[in-house]
Amino acid sequence: MSHYIHLRSNWPDFHWNAESLLEPLAALRSKQGRLLGSLENLGFKLKAEANLQTLTVDVVKSSEIEGEQLPEDQVRSSIARRLGLDVAGVTVTDRNVEGIVEMMLDATQHYNIELTQDRLYSWHSALFPTGRSGMRKIVTGMWRDDAEGPMQVVSGPMGKERVHFEAPAAFRLEEEMEKFIVWFNNPGTIDPVLKAAVAHLWFVTIHPFDDGNGRIARALTDLQLARADGSKQRFYSMSAQIRKERNQYYEVLEKTQRETLDITVWLLWFIACLDRALDASSELLYGIKRKVVFWQAHQQTDFNERQRKMLGLLLDETLVGKLNNSKWAKMTKVSNDTAWRDIQDLLGKNVLVRAAGGGRSTSYEIRYPDVGR
Repeated sequence: MSHYIHLRSNWPDFHWNAESLLEPLAALRSKQGRLLGSLENLGFKLKAEANLQTLTVDVVKSSEIEGEQLPEDQVRSSIARRLGLDVAGVTVTDRNVEGIVEMMLDATQHYNIELTQDRLYSWHSALFPTGRSGMRKIVTGMWRDDAEGPMQVVSGPMGKERVHFEAPAAFRLEEEMEKFIVWFNNPGTIDPVLKAAVAHLWFVTIHPFDDGNGRIARALTDLQLARADGSKQRFYSMSAQIRKERNQYYEVLEKTQRETLDITVWLLWFIACLDRALDASSELLYGIKRKVVFWQAHQQTDFNERQRKMLGLLLDETLVGKLNNSKWAKMTKVSNDTAWRDIQDLLGKNVLVRAAGGGRSTSYEIRYPDVGR
């Protein structure tokens, strides 16, 4: 175990090669500024929808990284309700969903409030409202006690487990977390993005809770990135990008935790991952903008319930395959003749257009109003 960084004599004296970070960090900060600047002239409705969609993705993907699937409609409904947004299809939400939403919104909406031990305890309790992780009873709302042995990250079948990491012993947690919290609250001189990266690594290395450490680390990352942006509105999701790169994420974490306290490699990976998250956000924002502008352009257009349903699926890009007459009939549970009349009505109103092809293979697409990037 002597190779774990938390057992080194100079822990937690993290350091890095500032020169190698200079160029990628400057490019990232420039891209961040352009993204936030491009949102300045957008209306309230578009900003609210973008914020809602980003937070929803953030919550869902952070849980997916840990292998937990949350119903996206419940997450969206819970966030919208807490932000006071009027959205269609509000649903009853599970308390596990409410818990992670409560944590994420506390992190991002109250980013200027100092971090405390009690705040972290509250986040942990919110994540595990039943006091259980799956079927296993865990210690909630306080640091782990290692009553069942050391905290280890393992994989593989029973009897052939591979230990990826072993966290500091429980007796060290009070002192370790006190150091972390003091550092986190101290503005210091470190770049805010680098601070988010260091905080993420530092927290998951301490691994202070029985479970939920990854989700709380990502909430802390979002909190610090909100501080970096100076805004409670979120328009990009680090968790969504980490989910796409989950294997590399775990690989670089494990490698870093087994080497020296020079964490340059981790910081470079974090910067690159965040850079790709900003690129993904540009596409997400463009899709949201097209959707909002579409509904604004058709405020006075008369749609029946079936048409609104199918247009919603097309705009959200959740329709599997191409839209044709038979698919419309099947999904709205009407006859082919009724489906044909619905579609012809939308063609006549310049809402749909025929896609390439014809005859029996005719399919249809949304006619979007002109939207600039």
